[in-house]
Formats: sequence, C-alpha cells, structure tokens
Amino acid sequence: MPTMTSAWARERFARARVARLATVAAGGRPHLVPVVFAVSGDTVVTAVDHKPKRSARLTRLDNIRAHPAVCLLVDAYAEDWDLLWWARADGTARVLPPADASATSAGYVRLLAGKYPAQYGERPPSGPVVEVTVGRWSGWRAA
Repeated sequence: MPTMTSAWARERFARARVARLATVAAGGRPHLVPVVFAVSGDTVVTAVDHKPKRSARLTRLDNIRAHPAVCLLVDAYAEDWDLLWWARADGTARVLPPADASATSAGYVRLLAGKYPAQYGERPPSGPVVEVTVGRWSGWRAA
C-alpha cells in the first residue's frame, strides 16, 4: 500500500473541507472535534465561529492551552476502496486572540473566509483563532 509524500499529504489536506482535531484532555484522554480550516505553508488555522456551541468555554481551547500537541486528520471514503486516502498534520497549537484584537488572527480569518465564502463571507469567525505549526505531514492512499 503506497504512502503519500509529505508534499502530497499537505496538498490533499489543504483541499479537504473538514478535518478532525485531536487534542489531549485532562488525564491524558483524547478529545476529538470536527473543524473547518485553512492551510498556509506548514500552518493550519481554525477559528471559533458563530455556529452554536454548548458553552462559550471550549474544551479544545483549554486542552491546547494545557497541552499544545495536536493532530488533525482528513480523509476520503468511497465504496471503491482503491480510492481511499487519509492525510494527517501533527503539530503544536496555540490559541490566538480574535481577529479584532490581533493582526495575525485577522489574516488567518481572511484565509478562512476565502476558503469558505458561503459560510464566512458575510459573517467571519469572531472568536479565538487556533494556529497549528505542523511538524509532520503524513498520509496513506489505497492505490
């Protein structure tokens, strides 16, 4: 079974529409949530947006502040298993202030709005931004 090169994994990852973000919760337990994201070089960004949340205090943000090691995964499933693939970004995350308080965050929110214009064009994310510095891109494909 062929593995993907780092460049191919990053390119496949960047084109995906949703990723799963894994963080380390209290007691070392995994915490996994779906996120939308954008890629710039070896950086993956996501932000807290207007979608309903159970709480204003998000577990993923607390987890990142306590344990910045994260993993993001994207994949493609098909009934034809020759078309299967996944790509992963392992890195170190940090929580940045919202776009209205940080030029760096504002740039990242513009990237997100460019990738998701229907969702963020008129209502860009206004919450904290998560910046992941990717240390390793990896992946797998069936054929």
